[in-house]
Amino acid sequence: MRANNLILTAIVLIFFSITPIYAQTADMDALFDQLLSADAAESGDIEQEIWMEWSKSGSPAMDLLLQRGRSAMAMGDPVLAVQHLTALVDHAPDFAEGWNARATAYFQTGDFGPAIADIARVLTLNPRHFGALAGLGAIFEQFDEPKKAIEVYRAALAINPHGAGLQEALDRLTAADLDQAL
Repeated sequence: MRANNLILTAIVLIFFSITPIYAQTADMDALFDQLLSADAAESGDIEQEIWMEWSKSGSPAMDLLLQRGRSAMAMGDPVLAVQHLTALVDHAPDFAEGWNARATAYFQTGDFGPAIADIARVLTLNPRHFGALAGLGAIFEQFDEPKKAIEVYRAALAINPHGAGLQEALDRLTAADLDQAL
């Protein structure tokens, strides 16, 4: 458990200290600017556009592996998803969404160590990946590290102010933190 805490702490430090080495296109920058200024009703469409862009590897074969991995997760088979997504990250190591999808599959199997490692890779490739941050927050919650989860959820909200479940998670953890202080 202590090793997991060290790994989680390292990821948070990396996230908050890295400069964006992932070159975003002007279109992506525009989408993120729109996401910041959108109201709740508009933000869902913008978020979907961002996810669609993140899901484009540039290779039909790699896109197919991503689709197969996501389909396996949707069918309740995260072990099969890990297999497809491992093939994806092996062949397209600079495709952040492949790592993110595999992190999700690992989370679903309860393999938090590999999920954390994959999230670290996602955030190295794409520091604005609010989905990976949300996943890291969920892992911090699993490890009963509410202060770290709060920090990561706040970082995700700074990128995606209307992200599904982010504010609720932050409110829940903040309320629990206040209850413990009393």
